[in-house]
Amino acid sequence: MSTTRTAIVTGAARGIGRGVALRLAADGMAVAVLDLDEAACEPVVAEIEGAGGRAVAIGADVADEAAVAAAVERVVAELGPPTVLVNNAGVIRDNLLFKMTTDDWDLVMNVHLRGAFLMTRAAQKHMTAAGFGRIVNLSSTSALGNRGQANYAAAKAGVQGFTKTLALELGKFGITANAIAPGFIETEMTAATAARVGIPFEDFKAGAAKEIPVARTGVPADIAHAVSFFVSEGAGFVSGQVLYVAGGPKA
Repeated sequence: MSTTRTAIVTGAARGIGRGVALRLAADGMAVAVLDLDEAACEPVVAEIEGAGGRAVAIGADVADEAAVAAAVERVVAELGPPTVLVNNAGVIRDNLLFKMTTDDWDLVMNVHLRGAFLMTRAAQKHMTAAGFGRIVNLSSTSALGNRGQANYAAAKAGVQGFTKTLALELGKFGITANAIAPGFIETEMTAATAARVGIPFEDFKAGAAKEIPVARTGVPADIAHAVSFFVSEGAGFVSGQVLYVAGGPKA
């Protein structure tokens, strides 16, 4: 049991985060399921435990320095020192630039970038102590630019620069850092986008699939599979990479 790795997945109550948490648990890791609302994490924990795994639900705002420190200490106490971190927590506040509020800009920056920074800074000391660490940050195809997403695109591009710098600084401690940039993934977030533009989700997905070479939209398991590779023992020579998981060569 002492060789069981402990992973933290942020934004893990639903969508991609949930898919990643379930996959890492299936891979044999103890998983801290972290999200803003602790109660929302409980069903994911129950699912992991029901399959014979170990997990704990933790409520924390990743943009809150004190909350992050407390959350990581709870993980250490309840599951063991974390050596795998998946920074997935995210929000969208889409609008064209001239209509985007400062609050909409700040919230997206704080959750995606400040959150990834705070979580990584708090967790890395446990990784350096162990001489092993795996950090995976969620970027997006929007990092290449997306109309109506100046805040999100900037944050997701920032995640890539952050990731590459982590790879440079932490590599000598046995820690890798990589980013995954998903394309269209079927989640509550993309369903909400469809609702906002007034298109039924099935039609929204069908429209997206027409533009994707593999002729389908992605699901959380597609991202979880890529995370599973990056955090594996065997991926120790892969670091500072950005993997576009988008069904084709172009975002």
